[in-house]
Parts: sequence; structure tokens; C-alpha cells
Amino acid sequence: MTTQRKGRDFIARHGETVFNIARRMQGDHPHTPLTRAGFAQADAMGAALREILGPKPKLTLWSSSAGRALQTLAVIAEHLELDWHQARHDDRLVEIGMGEWSGRYYADLMDEAPGFLDIEHGLYTRPPPGGEWYDGIAVRVSSWLADTDADPGDRLVIMHGMSSRVLRGVMTGLPVSPLFGAPVAPDLPQGSVVRIEGGVETVVHLGTGRGAAPA
Repeated sequence: MTTQRKGRDFIARHGETVFNIARRMQGDHPHTPLTRAGFAQADAMGAALREILGPKPKLTLWSSSAGRALQTLAVIAEHLELDWHQARHDDRLVEIGMGEWSGRYYADLMDEAPGFLDIEHGLYTRPPPGGEWYDGIAVRVSSWLADTDADPGDRLVIMHGMSSRVLRGVMTGLPVSPLFGAPVAPDLPQGSVVRIEGGVETVVHLGTGRGAAPA
């Protein structure tokens, strides 16, 4: 699938949000606004992508339907001189669903469910009650990939920490982890952009935001 995909995919992680700075479990919350740092990260992504792609590139804009991804895309689109209103939104690109943990403070969860987070790798160690697991993310992002293989030109995809790691893992053919039931790519900080072409990933802009799970 990855080698037959037309064009290049530029996959970006949204900027910092008010939930991130408060260390709250964000997951699939529909709208958690960007902070000033988050807007600055989006600005840096836009400048970097303009250097790579130039103004008004032939680019299909894709975004998670979450507000923070759409806000990030608005800033980037301005740099690229593209119409934000032409972007396509897809729920299959949203962040991992956190169920009963949604909106909770990380500090409280660390007391109640010690070890729920592998801090070194930025991955959860167990499914959240009533939430989603990595294999579920793999199913939905794979469905999105199948529907967009024939998109004309390149794509810019604005999404999230966990869901982008699974998408990147699927696209680059990483092995399925027995712990997660899905391929999971290495973590990158908020505001980062990768290019995937022919199943090969290159980091084209390294963000200055937070890494790991609290994003």
C-alpha cells in the first residue's frame, strides 16, 4: 500500500494546547485551544513548509476534525497561501479516545493507576477504561489511507501525537507491536513535520513543543 501511494505525505503534529500546559488528558476532546506557544509552533511549521514547498503548492489539505488541529492548519495555510476552507476534515485522524480518563489530570491518574504511562516512550501501558487502544487507531487510519491513495499531488495532514505515530508506523511498514497490536513510530515533539514518500520517513521540521503522551 505505501509504495503504491501517489504523491508525498507531510504529516504534522498540532501545536501546544491549554490542556497540554495544564497536564490534562486530552485524547479525542473536540476542541482544546492552542496556547501562545502553540501558535508559535504552528507559525514555525508554516514557515518551514513554505521553504520546502513554496507558495500555493499543489497540496491536498487534510486535518483531524479537532479544533486544535484546525487552528494549527489555519496558520500553516496562511504561510502557504492556501485556502483553509478547502481543507478536508476526517474523524479518522483524531487522537486516541481516552474514555473515562478524558480530561483528567495526569498527576491524579499517576496516583490512581500507577504505571499507566511508559514515560520513556510516551505510550500508555493499558487501554483506558471505556477508551480506545492502538489497534483501533491502526484500523481507522488505515481506512483513511486506502481512501486517499489516489489523491492528486501531495498531502498535508494535521493530526495528533498518538494517532500520528500509528499512521506513520503503518505508512513506513513498521512491525506490529505485540503490546499494542499496531505499529507505532517514534515520538516527536509538538510542532514537528515529517515527509513520507514511498514508505520512507524524513523529519523535515522538528518542533519545540512537548513530546510523549501529554499531547
